[in-house]
Amino acid sequence: MAEAFAGTWKLVDSSNFDKYMKAIGVGYAMRQMANLTKPITIIELEGDKVTLKTQSTFKSTEISFKLGEEFDETTADDRHVKSLVTLDGGKLIHVQKWNGMETTLVRELEDGKLILTLTLGTIICTRMYEKAT
Repeated sequence: MAEAFAGTWKLVDSSNFDKYMKAIGVGYAMRQMANLTKPITIIELEGDKVTLKTQSTFKSTEISFKLGEEFDETTADDRHVKSLVTLDGGKLIHVQKWNGMETTLVRELEDGKLILTLTLGTIICTRMYEKAT
């Protein structure tokens, strides 16, 4: 099922991203830069390993993991988190924990688009990606 997520995805719409970044502790200057970028997400699968790359003119990141196995991740905003990604009901659910906080990043496919929902407490951000040609 994770195969459906494989490909190159470009950001086309985003709502509440600044509020979400502020809630997780991203400073003003970095939020301003991040709000200007239109990142590309590349999801690759090789056996049971998933590689997720996010590329933008501001910052690029890459993580590799196995579904259901916790791993250490350094986020684009330089948080050091414990991450766990699972596949549940056709959704890739990515949980990050750090300093007593927890955020959830849910990726799902809807009408050929990749919908990323970022949640921290009551703050919800939605980012929509289309498959790049």
